[in-house]
Amino acid sequence: MKRVLFLCALFVASFSYAQDLPTNPEPGKCYVRCTTPDVYVNETVTITVKPAYKVLKRVPATFKTVTERVMVKAEGKKLRVIPEKWGTETVTYVSKEGGNTLSITPASFGSSSETIEIKPAYAQWELGAVAPDCASGNPDDCRYWCYKGYPAEFTTIETTTLASDASTSKTPIGSKNASYTKQVLLEAARVEEEVIPAQYKEITKTVLDQDAYTTEETVPAVTKTITKEVLKEKGGLTTWKEVECSLVEYQALPINWNLGSATLTSQARSIIDSRLMPVLAQNPGVKLEIASHTDVRGKAASNQDLSERRAKAVADYLISKGINSSLLVANGYGETKVKNRCREGVSCTEREHAVNRRTEFRLINN
Repeated sequence: MKRVLFLCALFVASFSYAQDLPTNPEPGKCYVRCTTPDVYVNETVTITVKPAYKVLKRVPATFKTVTERVMVKAEGKKLRVIPEKWGTETVTYVSKEGGNTLSITPASFGSSSETIEIKPAYAQWELGAVAPDCASGNPDDCRYWCYKGYPAEFTTIETTTLASDASTSKTPIGSKNASYTKQVLLEAARVEEEVIPAQYKEITKTVLDQDAYTTEETVPAVTKTITKEVLKEKGGLTTWKEVECSLVEYQALPINWNLGSATLTSQARSIIDSRLMPVLAQNPGVKLEIASHTDVRGKAASNQDLSERRAKAVADYLISKGINSSLLVANGYGETKVKNRCREGVSCTEREHAVNRRTEFRLINN
């Protein structure tokens, strides 16, 4: 009798979809509405957060000192009768050759940003409020569906741009001159000649050994990889599927949660693999609700949060096993749906409280 009532209630709740009701339904059978889900894939995008640039190092010019032997007095002659006449001459030479000094202007940077869409907009069917004139004992039989849209999600990445690269400029270093004076013969003796030997002197001067230059080093660009969801295949095709009537009622998922924890143990994952995965495999496209409950001990807000995290942990594990997230609804009810007399202020045994600490599942309309 329960199966027939569920079928009728399901038809009432889906009256707005009268054109899509299952054809030739059989009495005593249960049907759920299935919608093919949107299929998303992860795509990675690499962006440059800091560009490559050059670093210049300055190597200064080098000089060396050399010694040169120069004649400071030429060879002459001395006359015994009429002496020679001498004059002086100033000779100018480069005592230090010129070069260059280098100045380096380092690279400068600017700030920028780049906005990346990490999750596109999407829409899905969601269960609405209970109809006020519901005749069924189960309020979930008289609820309607809403196709609710959600906006896209974006993230902004701060980046650095190259305003101007490093450069160099040269400043010339002037050369230095010096001079020396030498005596020269103006008039030779006209009688007896006496040779006066030339005189020499060593001078020191600084010459350019190697001019200034720069070495160049390239600093590679810095990149960052962002993962975003991309719609690969649009869903939305609707069909009706016959399911076991027991699966549209809440079924126990016998997970023993650690106290205050929402982390799945290896035993809990094994229970999900053996209990839920076959149900989803045998009913492709059907949406599954995961419901988690607590007892009334502790604060209501903490119990609500714990139940939601436990339901989400089961859903996340199913998603990691390849189940499409649009086919999963994770609900935490906290202490709002106790199954026995153990309400706030009532003294109960540990076994009675354990009845209310439960995780359940059922198939629902998509």
